[in-house]
Amino acid sequence: MPFLDGATQLPTLEAGPFAFRMIRPDDDVDLLAIFGNHQVMRYWSRPALENLQAARDLVREVLEGFDSRSLFQWGLVRPEDDRVVGTGTLCNLDVQNRRAEIGYALARPEWGRGVMSRVLPVLLRFGFETLDLHRIEADVDPRNPASIRLLERLGFKKEGCRRESYILNGEIQDAVEYGLLKREFEPMR
Repeated sequence: MPFLDGATQLPTLEAGPFAFRMIRPDDDVDLLAIFGNHQVMRYWSRPALENLQAARDLVREVLEGFDSRSLFQWGLVRPEDDRVVGTGTLCNLDVQNRRAEIGYALARPEWGRGVMSRVLPVLLRFGFETLDLHRIEADVDPRNPASIRLLERLGFKKEGCRRESYILNGEIQDAVEYGLLKREFEPMR
């Protein structure tokens, strides 16, 4: 079954005081504030955005990824102002094996408030229930303890380490692999 076959946009997912909604071209400034911040991007596998054009290119990439059903990336917004303060992503969607990878980012001023702990279960539920995924995977830099704790709180199990998997800004990084199966998520609901 193709993912969201025939849909023209991602559905909005209510997540407590936040919502995940489709990213739009006018989100470029907010995305630059998130993905242009070197602290936010410290443990990512790609460098920080350098300028507004790079943010516009990211928006284009996200929209093209949705059109090809290879990337579902939502903007995380507060309904009162509709400003993007983070993102939630299901990518590398594999229809045959009912598998995807999850990713997330949060604007630096929002860190330490438990935002992702509250909103990511909504994205996981969408993946397992709406997309009928069997497995959701994540990789995380082992030097990012906050993200590791988040994944483990959400029920992800550590499955291994890809040594020296990324080279970013001349720095070699490992990637710790995590996985969550649909049957493991069910009891958490």
